[in-house]
Amino acid sequence: MKDRTLRVLEFDKIARRLSDMASSEAGMKRCLGIMPSKDLEEVERLQQETAEASYLVIKKGEPPLAGVRDLFNIFRRVEAGGILDTEQLLHVGDLLRAVRNMKNYMVAEREKEGVNYETITEMAARLVSHPQTEREIFRCIEGPGQLSDDASPALRSIRRQIASANEEIRSKMNSFISSGKFQKFLQDAIVTTRGDRYVIPVKQEYRGSVPGIVHDQSSTGATLFIEPMAVVELNNRLRELGAKEKIEIERILSALTLMVSEILDDLYSDMETLIELDYIFARAKFGLELDGSRPIYNTEGYINIMKARHPLIPRDTVVPVSVHLGKDFDILVITGPNTGGKTVTLKTVGLVILMAQSGLHVPCQEGTELTMFSDVFADIGDEQSIEQSLSTFSSHMTNIVDILRHVSRDSLVLLDELGAGTDPTEGAALAMSILDFLNRKSIKTIATTHYSELKQYALSEERVENASVEFNVETLSPTYRLTIGIPGKSNAFEISRRLGLNEDIINRAADFLSGEEVRFEDLIGDLERNKKAAEQEKEWAENIRHEVERIKAEYNAKIGKLEEKREKILDEARKEARTILEQAREESNQLIKELRNLNDVEARQRNKRIDEVRKRIKWDIEKLEEALSRGLREGGSSKPPQDIKPGDPVKVVSLGQKGTVIEKTDENEVLVQVGIMKIKVSTTNIQKVEEEKPQEILSSPRRPVSKASTFSPELDVRGQVLDDALMNVDKYLDDASLSGLKQVTIIHGKGTGVLRSGIQQLLKSHQHVASFRKGVFGEGGDGVTIVEIH
Repeated sequence: MKDRTLRVLEFDKIARRLSDMASSEAGMKRCLGIMPSKDLEEVERLQQETAEASYLVIKKGEPPLAGVRDLFNIFRRVEAGGILDTEQLLHVGDLLRAVRNMKNYMVAEREKEGVNYETITEMAARLVSHPQTEREIFRCIEGPGQLSDDASPALRSIRRQIASANEEIRSKMNSFISSGKFQKFLQDAIVTTRGDRYVIPVKQEYRGSVPGIVHDQSSTGATLFIEPMAVVELNNRLRELGAKEKIEIERILSALTLMVSEILDDLYSDMETLIELDYIFARAKFGLELDGSRPIYNTEGYINIMKARHPLIPRDTVVPVSVHLGKDFDILVITGPNTGGKTVTLKTVGLVILMAQSGLHVPCQEGTELTMFSDVFADIGDEQSIEQSLSTFSSHMTNIVDILRHVSRDSLVLLDELGAGTDPTEGAALAMSILDFLNRKSIKTIATTHYSELKQYALSEERVENASVEFNVETLSPTYRLTIGIPGKSNAFEISRRLGLNEDIINRAADFLSGEEVRFEDLIGDLERNKKAAEQEKEWAENIRHEVERIKAEYNAKIGKLEEKREKILDEARKEARTILEQAREESNQLIKELRNLNDVEARQRNKRIDEVRKRIKWDIEKLEEALSRGLREGGSSKPPQDIKPGDPVKVVSLGQKGTVIEKTDENEVLVQVGIMKIKVSTTNIQKVEEEKPQEILSSPRRPVSKASTFSPELDVRGQVLDDALMNVDKYLDDASLSGLKQVTIIHGKGTGVLRSGIQQLLKSHQHVASFRKGVFGEGGDGVTIVEIH
């Protein structure tokens, strides 16, 4: 891209805004060097990087990239064999720490979200951490110019000796200045230093009274700074220790520098990767600040920019514009009043293109479509008054000549006030000729103008379209809204009228216009009104559509929640049913065990015990039936078995229990006997099973099995004629009495009621019958009769 284009579109301001988002100084420099790419594959990669980084920033916050510096000079010093000082080593340590933190940042996010961030993950994988070197640097160095005492045992020992020597020197010196013998020789009772030697200030006249070495004197010569002989040896020892300390520090720094040199290749790579990551995350944060979106790129040569906002205008004042170009037309001619937003529209389109091709998310609505441009050419000037000089026209024309010389089919051309600054007739003709040249080459162009001739040119030429910026005549101010398809209407007369110009003057001015010009302006006015009405209708329809979609989404969400709730209730009902059934089975088994263990003495209490347990089981069964009624009649997921008939053994899928079909109540439901329970079940909730052969019951060698243990507590006479049924019932009651049963069930079905009535007449006078009743819910209802036997 040409530097002039970047300058007039203010792309440098975008770069400065971007650099503010960087976490490190090196990242800021990288941001300031941002440039648009001309390669679609590279642009898509840059956009993917920005999208991934945006997602990470939203989910996890900013990455730990602070402190990353450009260390190329430090690395070159290491390569040259130099020794790094403490500050330089700390910079290397900061880099190693940033590498470790960034790797942890990426690993933790992948584990948390289960998302592969492709491009950024690959970059983070290139980072090589060296925790041992990092720990050693921060262990040895406390700060710039400060080596820790723990850097080495030798350094610790030397510094202890230095501290001891200093303490001994201070003690001796203090004894000098506090001694009454020497106080009269001193100018001040203080201990000071000259060079690295401890001295005391002695009066000139007492020079011979204080033996020692003179290191300095005051400017007046009245004071001599003397190192007493008593501490000369100690000071010498202190200097020796200082030299040893310096040698040991250089040895430690040399060892640390050697460790850095061994990983220098990794450090070069890590630094470049971290700077690039800082650049990527700066793009992401800038896009989030702008509330930007990732553009969609096409290879068909058209753009459809939706509600674009100029990124340098405050969001609370900027008016979004939508521009499309390249499908139905290649050249867009924008007309309208001064300060109406024409130039801002040009700059907005240009910046959106440049930002997108630089990998930045653009301040546009989601779904914005762009195409790749090899170059963006812009001729945009700030002087827009009628006082423009010829030199300004010449400057613009020189720029346009250069554009036309280098323009290609893949270029975007932005021309502001084309043809302005010269005679209107010649300027309009020249502008039409330039646009015609660009149109013949199918070059995407957006031009602004005041010339009415260009409006007519756009109406008559193929692949050229008019557009206008709106102007509110009532408030005498522009609305900054762009309307494509309608040329801008001249509002000179209306504005003059609103400002108070004499009506006669306005009417006289209208007479000077040709009839054709008047009709053209009236046509534009009608088009503007009709389009505005159409847009209002479209907006209303869009609102209705969004409302319908919202209601539909809410309805679907509620249906989903109800379905989940229904499934949850069914699951709970099935679990509850299984629990109750198991409890009933356990209590029944316990009762049988108790009855089998009863002796003759306890036999008298048997009936009472049976009644208690029977009531408890009956209560449990009623609870079971209530639970089952909530779920078992619902259709299951299996295919209904074919040819189901009474007597078939089946498995109730939802209960996981086997039973026998008693009757088919309708096409999709059957009555199943499950143990002592009779339950209505959907046919899709049962499966046919093989009938189990009864196992032979072996008698106990110690105690014979009673007939009651093998005698059925039920008699099914359905389908029999009344006489046969009465005979079978009479014989069954005799056998039941002999077996010791106290309650049996006679199944006669509902039908016409003939069997039920006949059997109940027999029961009224039968010798073994104590009482009888019809079945309750869960026992079979009117289809069975429960008989108590004495």
